[in-house]
Amino acid sequence: MKNTTLCYIERDGAYLMLHRVKKENDENRDKWIGIGGKFEDKETPYECAAREIYEETGLIANTLLYRGIVTFVSDVYETQYMHLFTCHDFSGTVREVCDEGELLWVSKDEIKKLPIWEGDKIFFNLLNTEERFFSLKLVYRGDELVSHKIEI
Repeated sequence: MKNTTLCYIERDGAYLMLHRVKKENDENRDKWIGIGGKFEDKETPYECAAREIYEETGLIANTLLYRGIVTFVSDVYETQYMHLFTCHDFSGTVREVCDEGELLWVSKDEIKKLPIWEGDKIFFNLLNTEERFFSLKLVYRGDELVSHKIEI
C-alpha cells in the first residue's frame, strides 16, 4: 500500500491544477489533478505535501489544511491512501515548467468539465462543504468507479 498527498491550492476561486501529460507510465496520464506525490521515508503528511508543492510548483505552502483521507482500491493499481489538503496561504511564483505536466489555474466551476477521475468529483463536493475532515473510499475497476463510501 502506498501513501501519497494531494493538495488543491486555491486563489481567487480557482485551483492550481496539473495536467499529467509528461510521463508515459503514469496512472494519472492525461488526467487533471491537484499537486502532490509519494511520501519519502520518515515524512509526515504535512511534510510530504509541502515538499511536493514546492518541487512541482515553486510555491511555499505557509498553511496547509488537512481535509481528509481518500482510500483508492483498484483491480489494476496498488491500494493507496491519499492524504488530501487544501492551501489558501502560500507564497512565491508558480514555475513556468513542471516535470509532471502542465500547471494551470482553473476556476472551481470548470474543473468537473476536465478529464478527471470520477471519484475526484465526490471529494470536490466535500471540499466545498464545511466538513473539517472526512474519509472517502473509492473502488475502481479499471478506470470505472464502481463504488464509494463516505465517513464524516
